[in-house]
Formats: sequence, C-alpha cells, structure tokens
Amino acid sequence: MSQVKKIIARLGSKLAPQIRYLAPAYSSEGEDLILKRIFDNKKNGTYVDVGAHHPFRVSNTYIFYKKRWKGINIDPNPGSKAMFDRYRPLDTNLEMGVSLTRQHLTYHIFNDPALNTFSPDKVEEYTQDPKYRVIREKQIETWPLGDILDQYLPAGTPIDFLTIDAEGLDMDVLRSNNWQKYRPSYILVESNPFLLGDMYNTELGKFMQAAGYDIFAKTYYTYIFRNIKSH
Repeated sequence: MSQVKKIIARLGSKLAPQIRYLAPAYSSEGEDLILKRIFDNKKNGTYVDVGAHHPFRVSNTYIFYKKRWKGINIDPNPGSKAMFDRYRPLDTNLEMGVSLTRQHLTYHIFNDPALNTFSPDKVEEYTQDPKYRVIREKQIETWPLGDILDQYLPAGTPIDFLTIDAEGLDMDVLRSNNWQKYRPSYILVESNPFLLGDMYNTELGKFMQAAGYDIFAKTYYTYIFRNIKSH
C-alpha cells in the first residue's frame, strides 16, 4: 500500500477527497512547483544542486529525481554523501564545498544542520537566536563550481537548472562558475528579501544581468533567473 493510501485509510473517508488533490512538493517555499511548471513534461533533464542539504527534505531537485532526471548534488555536511547515495543513487553525490579557489575552509556545524555554513558572518547571525549553536567545526575541501562541473558533468550535457543555497556564500558560488562553458537555463539563488524593483541595484541582480540572466520568478527568499541568451 502506498504512503498516501495509508494516510487516507487512517484519516477515513471524510478527508479522502482533500488528500486526493494534494500536490507533492519538497522545497521549502514551493520552488520545485515553479520549476515543475517551467519544465512541464520535459524528460531526462539535468540539475545541479549546490548546498543540497538532504535527499528530499527542503529539496528543490527531489521532485525531478522522481521523474528520472539526473544531476549533481553538492553538500559539505559530513555524512551527506552516504545519505544521498542511499536515496539518490542515480545522481552524482559530492561531499565537498564550493568556493572561488581550491582550498580547505572551516565548516561550522550547527545543532540544526540546515544552518551549517562556511560563513563566519552567518554563524554570528544564527547564534543570536539562543536555540541555535555550533556543535563542531571541520576543515572541508572546496572547489570552484566550474572545476566541479569539468570533473563530474558529462561533456556536452546542458544544465536545465542550477539551484544554490550556500548559507551566505551564494555570490562566491556564482563567481566560481565558468560562464562561457556552463550556462544553466534557470538559476535559483537564495538571498535576503528585497523589492523586485530594486533588483538591479543589488549585488546579485547586477551580477546576474552581467552574466546574461534576467529575473523570471521569486519566492520569499529565492530568486529565479532565466538565461536570456537562450530564449
């Protein structure tokens, strides 16, 4: 019996009609539903997930994995590769970070792993809330995104979307890409909320415009850009 059918059986006939119309989503703010609408019935797509965090919890890519897409999941959290290999065996799963140069950086591990970060500024921000604390630190190998794609993306494979959630280092991830060689159709970047009218007064907006991307959609924290050179 499927999980949905088990839930329906437990809740009884009163709630069965509502459950029947549920739309599965795994992203924190519905980003995967926007992407699902963009790509509609596209098969055999490719994604790259930087700061993938978890195989399906708050994942922008899991709904596509279930549709038999494949991609690269990158996350520095110790043990993340083993979990991704278990639940996402068709993907390429990398336990490493992304930075401007090849180096080792101090990775701050929180009691809530969704907050793990290389950024000292984010550590200071997050620990203002007494329920969050750093429980350990570890030196993690980091590569530029362009180098990772050179090594792990099959030659000639177009990237349908790149999603980045690097807890304060999203701009470094963007800067580390080889934009002449790797141009995803869509890019999702997390940023503090600002008015869309101010987009091209922000560091993120200016960078993406210079790279040949325009804003396409957004959620509260996530901005979705489209490659205007391919449309």
